[in-house]
Order: sequence, then C-alpha cells, then structure tokens
Amino acid sequence: MAADVPETADAAVWQALFAAWLIAATATLGALFFGEVVKLPTCVLCWYQRIFMFPLAVILPLGLFPLDRKVIRYALALAVPGLLLAVFHQLLVAGVIPESIQPCTLGVPCSQTVAVWFGFVTIPLLSAAAFSAIIALLLAARARSKA
Repeated sequence: MAADVPETADAAVWQALFAAWLIAATATLGALFFGEVVKLPTCVLCWYQRIFMFPLAVILPLGLFPLDRKVIRYALALAVPGLLLAVFHQLLVAGVIPESIQPCTLGVPCSQTVAVWFGFVTIPLLSAAAFSAIIALLLAARARSKA
C-alpha cells in the first residue's frame, strides 16, 4: 500500500502539469491566431504577456517526459509576472488605472479593446484567466509533489 502513494502523487503531479501545458498551448495558439490570422493589432502589454506565455507552452511538456518537478519552479517564474501584467492590462482597459500611467506610448494604445465577447470578456481578461489557471495548477502540483 505504501508503494502506491508515490505513484499516485506522481500521477497527480503529471496530470496537473499536463493540464497547465494544455492551457498554455491553447493560449499560445489563440494569441497566434488573433495576431497572425485575424490580424488584430497587438499592443505593448500584449507582447509582454506573450513573452511570459509562449515559453510555458515549451517548457511544461519538457517537464512531463520524464516527469521533472523542477519545471514547476521555472513555470511559476514565468506565470506569476505574466499574471501581474495581465491584471494590470485588464485594469487599464477597464479604466481603473488612469491613462497617464499607460506604458503604451507608441503603436496601439493598451487601453483600446480590439475584441469583446459577451459584453465583458476581453483578450487581457482571457490572458489573466489563463495565467491564473496555470498558477493554480502549478501550485497544486507543487503541493502534491511534497506529499
């Protein structure tokens, strides 16, 4: 019975990392679709969020085969700043942060919404949701790997 515990913990860690990779890969493909196929303009904050999301789609599967728990640390180092940028961007779009603080001085304004679904879902909100889900899954994997 005791031999089953590490195997079960390994399976739970693997599944959480796999789910985090699915979210990162979906977000990456979605960003590429919106930018390259639909041709939506990309602001500076969107580029910075991509800088944090795209590597997650590459490093998470590297930690799956074989299972390497160190990938959790590396992925969190990318996902947490990505979430902070996404939340800042969403607050900027929502008008909570004044436009005088805008980091976007060239090109597309970061406060401009180029796509809205259901009246409130914006691309920065989708980014924040993806980073939040990835962080939650990584923290769950980290907690499970210590068990």
